[in-house]
Amino acid sequence: MRVTIAEVARRARVSKATVSRVLNNKGDVDAATAIRVREVIAATGYTPSARAVGLAKGRTQTVGMLVPGLTWPWMGDVLQGVADVLEAMGYGLLLNTMNRGAESLTQFAKHVSANAFDGLLLIEPPDTLSYISSLHETGFPMVMIDDRGHHPEFPSVATSNREGAASAAHHLLGSGRRSLAVITGPVEFGCTRDRTEGFRTTVDGYGKELPRKLVVEGDFTREGGKEATQSLLESGVPVDAVFAQNDLMAVGVLDALRAAGRSAPDDVAVIGFDDIPIASHTQPALTTVRQPSREMGEAAAKMLLARLAGETLPQQPQIIPTSLVIRESA
Repeated sequence: MRVTIAEVARRARVSKATVSRVLNNKGDVDAATAIRVREVIAATGYTPSARAVGLAKGRTQTVGMLVPGLTWPWMGDVLQGVADVLEAMGYGLLLNTMNRGAESLTQFAKHVSANAFDGLLLIEPPDTLSYISSLHETGFPMVMIDDRGHHPEFPSVATSNREGAASAAHHLLGSGRRSLAVITGPVEFGCTRDRTEGFRTTVDGYGKELPRKLVVEGDFTREGGKEATQSLLESGVPVDAVFAQNDLMAVGVLDALRAAGRSAPDDVAVIGFDDIPIASHTQPALTTVRQPSREMGEAAAKMLLARLAGETLPQQPQIIPTSLVIRESA
């Protein structure tokens, strides 16, 4: 049967608060009392729970995480990276989504007010920046993952979006493709701007042009990729390569090409971004830029734990590089 702090207090003839102060090496307990409490602890084999010690130190040993939702294909890898690091260090994870909009934010704010976690990891959900910024200004420890909004005031972990898109352009142009199209993500996302800029700059460097009408905005969904490709094909402008800024849209590109009687890579080469599990199972298998999602989660968790340990975090984002994974579609 587990010995409780109440049992230690009873045997030492002190209060539970005094036992707690002895356990946490507080200097306001006289020496004789502290010795008696420690003798009882040794005799009974009492071991304080991690939660009890955490509360006594003003810590919960829990990290909060705020994300838009769990449907993004790479979210699972990010969460696994976070969980691996936290579990190894004895921390729990309190996950919050924004699936219910303002109601979800209210619930999250209650957790903050209740001191339910020691620090926060976040993938910035829409319409939360004002609240998150005010929380950050109070000194609350937090680290942002995938800084889509480019907020330099937040410690963050990101990936090399520009360089990843540039590698896609290099590969397509180096393999002889000449009429390149891009299906972007939503324009308000920082990663969309970075990937478009990286791709366009590389095309310019080859002395080529990326016409405005061959840059089509998508929505990061498979259906969005299919519709954007249909629009490109119907425009009559020759296209022999498509860079879709995530894998789901790239799968939609393959759907649209198949429906139009075109083949990849013979007629049109296709490159995606992310390297989610479906990328290696499409027909043909998808060439893509691998986003290091799990590594980003691990790095962000380590950064936050370092902040909780009193370290000063770097002002510049920690960048974890992408890599081009060449498969059959390009």
